[in-house]
Amino acid sequence: MRRQEVQTGRETSLAHSAVSPAEQVKGLADLLAGNGGQMLQAPNKMLDFPLESHSNDSRIQRHCEALLSRMGNGPELGSPSHRLDSLLLVEGLTDLQLREHDFTQVEATRGVWRPARAITLDRLFLPLSRVSIPPRISITIGVAGMGKTTLVRHFVRLWAQGQVGKEFSLVLPLTFRDLNTYEKLSADKLVHSIFTNTGEAGLMVAAPARVLLVLDGLDECKTPLEFSNTMACTDPKKEIQVDHLITNIIQGNLFPEVSVWITSRPSAAGQIPGGLVDRMTEIRGFTEEEIKVCLEQIFPEDQNLLGQVLSQVQADRPLYLMCTIPAFCRLTGLVLGHLCHIRLAAQDKELWPPRTLCELYSWYFRMALSGEGQEKGLPSPRIEQGAHGARKMVGTLGRLAFHGLIKKKYVFYEQDMKAFGVDLALLQCTLCSCLLQREETLASSVAYCFTHLSLQEFVAATYYYSASKRAIFDLFTESGMSWPRLGFLTHFRCAAQRATQAEDGRLDVFLRFLSGLLSPRVNTLLTGSLLVQGEHQGYRAQAAEVLQGFLHPDTAVSARAINVLHCLHELQHTDLACSVEEAMQSRALAGLTSPSHRAALAYLLQLSDICSREANLSLCLSQSVLWSLLPQLLYCQSLRLDNNQFQDPVMELLGSVLSGKDCRIRKISLAENHISNKGAKALARSLLVNRSLIMLDLRSNTIGPQGAKALADALKINRTLTSLSLQSNIIKDDGAKCMAEALASNQTLSMLHLQKNLIGPMGAQWMADALKQNRSLKELMFSSNTIGDGGAKALAEAMKVNQGMESLDLQSNSISDMGVAALMGALCTNQTLLSLNLRENSISPEGAQALAHALYKNNTLKHLDLTANLLHDQGAQAIAVAVGKNCALTYLHLQWNFIQAGAARALGQALQLNRTLTTLDLQENAIGDEGASAVASALKVNTTLTALYLQVASIGIQGALALGEALAVNRTLEILDLRGNAIGVAGAKALANALKVNSSLQRLNLQENSLGMEGAICVATALSGNHGLQHINLQGNLIGESGARMISEAIKTHAPTCTVEM
Repeated sequence: MRRQEVQTGRETSLAHSAVSPAEQVKGLADLLAGNGGQMLQAPNKMLDFPLESHSNDSRIQRHCEALLSRMGNGPELGSPSHRLDSLLLVEGLTDLQLREHDFTQVEATRGVWRPARAITLDRLFLPLSRVSIPPRISITIGVAGMGKTTLVRHFVRLWAQGQVGKEFSLVLPLTFRDLNTYEKLSADKLVHSIFTNTGEAGLMVAAPARVLLVLDGLDECKTPLEFSNTMACTDPKKEIQVDHLITNIIQGNLFPEVSVWITSRPSAAGQIPGGLVDRMTEIRGFTEEEIKVCLEQIFPEDQNLLGQVLSQVQADRPLYLMCTIPAFCRLTGLVLGHLCHIRLAAQDKELWPPRTLCELYSWYFRMALSGEGQEKGLPSPRIEQGAHGARKMVGTLGRLAFHGLIKKKYVFYEQDMKAFGVDLALLQCTLCSCLLQREETLASSVAYCFTHLSLQEFVAATYYYSASKRAIFDLFTESGMSWPRLGFLTHFRCAAQRATQAEDGRLDVFLRFLSGLLSPRVNTLLTGSLLVQGEHQGYRAQAAEVLQGFLHPDTAVSARAINVLHCLHELQHTDLACSVEEAMQSRALAGLTSPSHRAALAYLLQLSDICSREANLSLCLSQSVLWSLLPQLLYCQSLRLDNNQFQDPVMELLGSVLSGKDCRIRKISLAENHISNKGAKALARSLLVNRSLIMLDLRSNTIGPQGAKALADALKINRTLTSLSLQSNIIKDDGAKCMAEALASNQTLSMLHLQKNLIGPMGAQWMADALKQNRSLKELMFSSNTIGDGGAKALAEAMKVNQGMESLDLQSNSISDMGVAALMGALCTNQTLLSLNLRENSISPEGAQALAHALYKNNTLKHLDLTANLLHDQGAQAIAVAVGKNCALTYLHLQWNFIQAGAARALGQALQLNRTLTTLDLQENAIGDEGASAVASALKVNTTLTALYLQVASIGIQGALALGEALAVNRTLEILDLRGNAIGVAGAKALANALKVNSSLQRLNLQENSLGMEGAICVATALSGNHGLQHINLQGNLIGESGARMISEAIKTHAPTCTVEM
């Protein structure tokens, strides 16, 4: 079939006209039987018809109509169809997906799906490139409730309408619920069971170009697929076991030319060897907006109710994470909407909102018991009848659910119901209709399954809870052997042991529910229907001890250990997690190193709000604690591990984490540790395969030139890292050369920090050569090196060519006027640089002239920092004149440049003309009252400046008076810093009078200004009429302790929203 794709349209037309109906029938039979190669040997008998032909064939047309009838008319409630119009193209299954419960997968990854290329539904089975072929075996995975069956129905419906899958002339959808009804089946009968319009001939239609066989729900297959122990079968008429039939179809022994699409939960998909899978896709979960859309569909006409439910979901992070699963989102919406809508009784109001998973499902159970959520027209049961029915359900459906869970059985048939003593009449009650869904199979039998896997787990837990109080044998085996010790706690310990030993985590949520049934709040909720009032009190504390006993020492924190914390949370025994969370907030984690504390920390890394954006584990981890947390660190989006005295062996461990297929870490900071070149090499090796990390911070380590070389070599291959900080790592010129070589080919790195690395002119030259080729780097920090004028000239030449750099930091690099002149020459033509830092160099008035010339011509630079140079009045005046005409600059820093009143007057005149500058920094320049008055005059007309820094500027009373007059009329200045001047009481009064009318100023610093008590009181009382000031600093003004208290109280009274520093 794949060779058929290259046949020309003319050949196809000739083949179409030359083949008789009888040959068409035989050809299709051969095709499905795997004899397509014989057809390829006879081009003039090709059975490749135009894809539109299926719309003209009456039998296929009837097949399409039958599919539309089976699949319904539109997407199910809570499943916005646009989400299903594209899937994530993934490269196989991760360890997390293979080994853990579906809920654990969502919680561990925080509801964030792994970075992957999207593929639209109409291209799902097409080649990915011109040189590739269409996939034969495609698998789509998704956790329980993600919408796999909805996706299949959506696709088949669109195909039948001719909107997608136009490369297929025939689509044959089948579910494993259908296949489970057969013991043995042949390939021919399999096709005939789906495509029934052709009578005994089977698939006797005009031969389709391609056929798609859809197998939905592999996780529901009653028998595991065993590829190593299955006999090969090539006879399509031979009846074999269903699991063997599916295995042979996947292996290509049967229907080798037919495309096969399988949907499955991730763990079940692992049964299929990766070498047999041509394409794997994943259904992503809901985004925040899609959660809102889902809830809107549930409450289409009540926006107030929608708002209440949505705010509750957003306020509870664990609940929000689980709501990324559509089925769970719908269940949650129904429960929360029900609770918001009804009037809760007084005792129930204390139980709102639900705090745990078990509480949520208990509310759902009560809602179902009361008849809420049932189909309209059905009578609501009386409470007494409902309670009796509930207890009966626990004894019947509960046992079915429990043993199904143990045996990984999620679909049940009438024979299963009878085997477990389930009264089929009971299935008609309201409660069961909310828990179970009934479905007719193609074999005219009935299949039952729980509405969602979690509901099966909840019902199983209620059964186990009830049965364990009287059972005298192991409920997991029903061996009939009496135990020497009986009672609930013995059974609870058994359940906890089995759950913690289950490698696939299938009993995790069951154990959570079982623990939750011991919660006081759940007991109150279910008293009278499932539980006896107060019965939990005798077990709760001991159950918590049992659970904590499973937190084993000296082992890595596993998902099972974290699940124990989930169980303790369900039990409302939260002391352990709360103590660790408090330690995290107060940065006191270093002393909490026990196994239980480590498990609690891993649990919080997944679900705590304080860890959702960044997990800050600085100054608190030892190597052993880090090792125990490694399995969970995989899923932290942002990880800060600064100042932990980590050495190279720890980098080997972290490298293994970053190399893992499951790794979701996007940002990691390892600043101020003890990492040498060996540790850097370990991290570099991980960067060769890692596809998630975008930021790596190695500040203040000692990786040296060799470490820099290893990282540079990795950058030549890595295509995800965008930010790398190597500040203070002694990489020297050799290291800079290696980095430059990497930049010549790397096109993803956008930020590179190389401050304080002993890089000289040669290192700058190599970097400049790389920048002439590189177009991705946006920010280069080169400060505190020794590149001198030679390095500055080299970078200047690069900036004439480079059109990507936006920020260049050359602070403290021994650059004089010669180097500045070269840089400014480049700035005259460069149109991309937005920020230039030239602090702490040796720029004199001569260099300032070059700066001024560049500011005349440049229209893109926004941030210029010239702090701590040698500009003097002459240089500052030249720059001021240029600022008056510049129309781009927004930040200008001239601190500590020996500027006096003359330059301040020039800057004042510039501010009257300039319409872009928002920040002016003149601190530590002796501009005096005259200079302050000049700037103040400009403020009366300037409408753009928002921040003015005049600390230690020799400003006295007259300058303060001028500034007060300006503030009385200015409406844009937000920050005024006058620290370290001498404005005195008179100056304070002038500013106080201005504050009475000014409404724009938000921060005012009057620290160390000799205000005294009188001046401070003037300022404090003036705030009664000011509604804009948010922060004021009055420290160092000889007010005294008692005066400070009085003024602080006055400010709180007159301006309660203003923060004061005394």
